Amino acid sequence: MELPNQDLPALFDQLGLPSDHEAIERFFATHALPQDVKLVDAPFWTPAQSAFLREQFQRDAEWAPVVDELNTRLHEQ
Repeated sequence: MELPNQDLPALFDQLGLPSDHEAIERFFATHALPQDVKLVDAPFWTPAQSAFLREQFQRDAEWAPVVDELNTRLHEQ
């Protein structure tokens, strides 16, 4: 069985965030993390969002590559 391709819009949907292209770009324009702050510790996540992201990293789940992309984008300077 082949897993569906996960992408940023699908991840934003999963997190309960607006997921159209403009909303995603606006999110990245208004949210950034210093290098010493882990993605899951970002102050803008709800506890449920943070738990989901943490679980995806720990389990190396199907969302892990997209969560990694989110992490990278939020840590860009």
